[in-house]
Amino acid sequence: MFKKIAVTTMAIAVIATSAMTVTTQTADAKNGRKGAFAAGAVIGLATGAIIGSQYNSGYGYGYRPAPRPHRCHRKAVRRWDPYYGHYVVVGYRKVCRY
Repeated sequence: MFKKIAVTTMAIAVIATSAMTVTTQTADAKNGRKGAFAAGAVIGLATGAIIGSQYNSGYGYGYRPAPRPHRCHRKAVRRWDPYYGHYVVVGYRKVCRY
């Protein structure tokens, strides 16, 4: 589910960015638009930060702890049998330590 959202967001961002680059003028200091380049840089960095934060796994800097292996084994369930006079195995249960 998250992968679909990330791919859709990236596609929208690419389309929006390409549409903006086609329609915008160059940001030259000669024509009195001194802040156009800075504004473009800020918007680009903010967009990259938003997309990057959405793609992150949630643990910070892409860190995800390795899954610990399950240590499971079967343990015999024993009950006292008065006929035999000792404990007998009546079944098994799964015991796991994490």
